[in-house]
Parts: sequence; structure tokens; C-alpha cells
Amino acid sequence: MTSDADETRQAILEAAYEEIHRYGFQAASLSAILERTGVTKGALYHHFSSKLRLGYAVLDEHIAQQLDTLWFAPMQQPGHPIDVLAEVIQHAGEHYRNEEIALGCPINNLAQEMSPIDDGFRRRIDNLYRQWRENIANLLAKGQQEGSIINSIHANDTALFILASLEGCMSMAKNAQSHDELMRCGQGLMSYLNSLRA
Repeated sequence: MTSDADETRQAILEAAYEEIHRYGFQAASLSAILERTGVTKGALYHHFSSKLRLGYAVLDEHIAQQLDTLWFAPMQQPGHPIDVLAEVIQHAGEHYRNEEIALGCPINNLAQEMSPIDDGFRRRIDNLYRQWRENIANLLAKGQQEGSIINSIHANDTALFILASLEGCMSMAKNAQSHDELMRCGQGLMSYLNSLRA
């Protein structure tokens, strides 16, 4: 059972995520977050001692949960690793439409904005990228063990390349403001993934 305090905290996190995703962390307005949630400044500071702590919580909880739902959990399903990864990428591409394309990947945005100036952000973003990379690498390594993925690749290095390609596709689509560009980039990545089949 969720308490009122938990619901308030989640509402603040959701509103903070939306504000940060749209405007970036530095330009994000606490007043706008309070207006959107209807909570008082005292209530906000009861849950988060500073704007910086609120930003960290958005990464640690909200964005981490998004990654788990959209990427990590679906990668655990049975099937040929390339088919599984292709399905996850296709589903994510369909998820990233309209406003998501316009605003870009929230992790990549924060990496570009905050990693050079705040080590707390940098470490948290690095942790999320590491988890993402490890999930892909584990899928590839499993395929190698089963004989469905070629043995000539290094699973960790290939996972890093795939993740960099995914984030690059999102950045290109954001700049072009084009879902079509995201899907075209994704098709190129799919061709590469198919070349990894044994």
C-alpha cells in the first residue's frame, strides 16, 4: 500500500523528470515543478534536500526504472539473442516518438550537460550506461555459449559499440527532429546485428 508521502514523492520525481528532460537540469525550475504537482516548497525539501539531490533521484529512481522497463527486463526474454535485441530496439524506437524525439534521450542529454561539471551526475550516468552495456554484453555472451553468435567478437566491446550506436541514433534523430531518421539509423544497426549471427 502506497502512503500519501510516497505518492507525493513520486509526483515530484515525475514532474522533475519532465522539467529536466524538457529544459535540462540547470534551467529546470523548481517553481514549475511545484506548480505542476501542487505541493509546497516545504514538502519538496522534506523529500529532497536540494535541487541537486532531486536531480540525482531522477536518475537513480525514475530514469533507472524507465531503462529497466524499456530495455533491461525485455532483454531477459527467451529466444535468439539477436532476435531479442532486435525486438527490444524496435519496441524502443516505436516508444520514442514525437516529444521524445524532440527532447532526445534523457541520459544522453544529462551526460552532455552535467557530466563535465558535476561528478555526482557523471558517476550516476556512468552506472546506468554500465548496466545497459552489461545487459547487452550478457545477451551476446549467452549467444556465444549457445553457438548462435559468432565467436570472433568480444561481447563487452561489441556491447559498447551497440550502445554508442543507439545513443548516436537518438542524437541524430533529435537534431533532425525526425522519427524517420531514427528508424533509418536503427535499420543500419539491425543489419550489423544480423551479421553477428553464427
